[in-house]
Amino acid sequence: MTLLEVRKLRKHFGGLVAVKDLDFSIEKGEIFGLIGPNGAGKTTVFDVVSGFLRPDGGSILFEGEEIVGLRPSKICLLGLCRTFQLAKPFSHLSSVENVMIGPLAAGASVKAAREEARRVLEFVGLSHLQSQEARCLTGGSKKRLELAKALATQPKLLMVDEVMAGLTDNEIGDMILVLRNVVGQGVTLLVVEHIMKAVMALADRILVVNNGERIAEGTASEIVNDQKVLDAYLGKDFSLRFGGKGRYNG
Repeated sequence: MTLLEVRKLRKHFGGLVAVKDLDFSIEKGEIFGLIGPNGAGKTTVFDVVSGFLRPDGGSILFEGEEIVGLRPSKICLLGLCRTFQLAKPFSHLSSVENVMIGPLAAGASVKAAREEARRVLEFVGLSHLQSQEARCLTGGSKKRLELAKALATQPKLLMVDEVMAGLTDNEIGDMILVLRNVVGQGVTLLVVEHIMKAVMALADRILVVNNGERIAEGTASEIVNDQKVLDAYLGKDFSLRFGGKGRYNG
């Protein structure tokens, strides 16, 4: 079942074309990776799909319904939520209070919102820090809190924007496990990430964009053996390190 379908998506800023006639679709239950060089248009795609920017053309269908023109809050209530590259929690609120905001916005009672927030914090490994003010959390814990805030809205499709940036190798491994568990709970993922070992370990399919345009789409092993992708983004040595067989060799 197709959960999200993007057709001929366009967005420009003055004379700069950030996204040019981009097409892609995401199936329910899969992990879909979106990669490309800095400035390729990835975050603009996130901003447009989640309603924070209005596209200059194209269509975005979520569960078959057009969502172009809807407010981000409405799109979130429909079941499409996102994280942000830079975690910006409410610094003087506790972790549990930060996560409660999503359920409260959806109409939950304070008691129900607190219960849901505690459940999600345990799921992402932050239950021991639920009373800690967000400003006192480490960078890795703030990333988990950002993920928890999104999960508390009970998304059907979660768009994850560089949630592993700045994490240690151990933290990256832990986050990969968390994201796999998210999918195990029935949530579909769209992942933007520059840490290729994470993308290759997670994604069922990967779309590569450059200058706002699609240059390739396929499985991890197909992507790392695509000459256009190697030239534009990964570099000539990447397929050798990856092995070309669906695994990353570090």
